[in-house]
Amino acid sequence: MQNPSAAATVLLACLLLCPGLAAAAGDVARGQTLFGRCSACHSVDGSKKIGPTLQGISGRNAGAVEEARYSKALSQSNIRWDETSLDAYLEAPAKLVRGTTMTIRTAKPEDRADLIAYLKSLQ
Repeated sequence: MQNPSAAATVLLACLLLCPGLAAAAGDVARGQTLFGRCSACHSVDGSKKIGPTLQGISGRNAGAVEEARYSKALSQSNIRWDETSLDAYLEAPAKLVRGTTMTIRTAKPEDRADLIAYLKSLQ
């Protein structure tokens, strides 16, 4: 497409017809704010807390942070954290990994998208 106006029109049409595409990008700054509720158990700087650090989680295997405490279920889950697995886990941790010790859910898709965008920025 050589015409910038036509390209913008196509992009806008895609976003309107597929709102999930817009949400998938997420808002890093809003995700950082939302992460406040996660910070009681998780760090993003590599420091040790009740849960594992989430620094570098994108692309990491579940249960892979040394010296972190994991449920047996999560350690044996064979999950590799990407947008899809993080979204499913944040939506309903026990549904994705029966026996996990994480109990906090993030019900709203836009909140999950923003949290995931923030976590991905921590590489």
